[in-house]
Amino acid sequence: MLICLTANHRNASFDLLEKLSLGTSDVAKGLVEHSDFVQGAVVLATCNRFEAYLDIDEPLTAGISLAVEEAAETFGSASGTDVAELRDSLTVLSGDSVADHLFAVSSGLESVVVGEDEIAGQVKRALTTARLSGTTSSDLERLFQRASHTSRDVKTKTGLGGAGRSLVRLALDLTESRVTDWAQTRVLLVGTGQYARVTLANLRERGVTDIRVYSPSGRAVAFAAKQQIAPVAAGDYLGAIATADVVITCSTAETYVLDATHLQAASSVPGAFTRRLVIDLGLPRNVDPLVSGVGGAELLDLETISLHAPLDELNAESDARALVDRAAAEYRAGKAEAEVTPAVVALRSHLFDLLDDELGRSRERGDSEETQKALRHLVGVILHSPSVRARELAREGRSAEVFAAVETLFGLGAAAATRAAAAAPALDAAPVSLESYRRADG
Repeated sequence: MLICLTANHRNASFDLLEKLSLGTSDVAKGLVEHSDFVQGAVVLATCNRFEAYLDIDEPLTAGISLAVEEAAETFGSASGTDVAELRDSLTVLSGDSVADHLFAVSSGLESVVVGEDEIAGQVKRALTTARLSGTTSSDLERLFQRASHTSRDVKTKTGLGGAGRSLVRLALDLTESRVTDWAQTRVLLVGTGQYARVTLANLRERGVTDIRVYSPSGRAVAFAAKQQIAPVAAGDYLGAIATADVVITCSTAETYVLDATHLQAASSVPGAFTRRLVIDLGLPRNVDPLVSGVGGAELLDLETISLHAPLDELNAESDARALVDRAAAEYRAGKAEAEVTPAVVALRSHLFDLLDDELGRSRERGDSEETQKALRHLVGVILHSPSVRARELAREGRSAEVFAAVETLFGLGAAAATRAAAAAPALDAAPVSLESYRRADG
């Protein structure tokens, strides 16, 4: 059974999300290896959400509760987060709600900026990371692959994707009142990853031509050559800060790449600008909050940007949500159909075994090839209706009836009965808090 533990911009503080983004990327492997309940895990950590998608080998409420508690303690310990605070902020989804949620997340419908571009790539990278760590499972693979397919449909088939919105775009929109002429603005970009590329594209759309890049990890030269901008060497970092109107940080470094000491030193450089805008797009934070006001600096960080997210474009969002709902419903139907496959296969095998015996006798009697073909066709016709009906019943949530019928009418063994029991309605819980699971478990 799949469950999701989610802490996001709607139910958790930015400080908590920042802590969870540190030290938890490698924890999923240990959780899968040492847990009695968790057999698969994919962790999605972005600037505004931390989510753990878990494949639980226990369909009972008690098993879910234990697995959730175990995961919360593991992630809390790895990030240095108070477990009690984490419990209060985590929402637990299970059953059908997991697919509904992930499909909406990957399509940008749950983002601070509805329809943002970056989240789809982050979802794909979360699955890739799980594959490399060996923590994914077949059910998680299907879930995430379908989520990526849905996000592509939203982007190409609805107006939501056409806007090309993102946190980067919103951050730059918020600076319009401070930047009078982008074409004359000198920008220092700190970081060379995906967000840096998105930021660079958005800057160029606004007409910025004077862009330099600095990389705390030493990748500036390669990035600058590919993007045709100027690199900044480590020894020139303070000088680049000093002569930048806007400094944008989007590094994956886990320590500050810009602090008050940097700005104070930059302010003493000959020819240093007296004022500058610092935009921090990093999570964890790239910029020490204390830089605000140092050397005439103004800081715009993700927490502030989130407070200014624009109103949704209602029609585009409505179309996108309808598409996501259809995709989630189809995913659930497909999953239900897959549940009855063993019963259909057992029935087909049973009848074709009987057919093989009859064909053997037919050949001994010297019956024609046409007669044998007719018998094969007859069995196929007989199987068609129950196979179709089995899938229909599965889509209606009646998989258990399919297994029970096959067992009752044909006596196909204990395996079908066992599978029928497993197909009984599972817990499809609405979102609840982690504390609710702990109380339910006594």
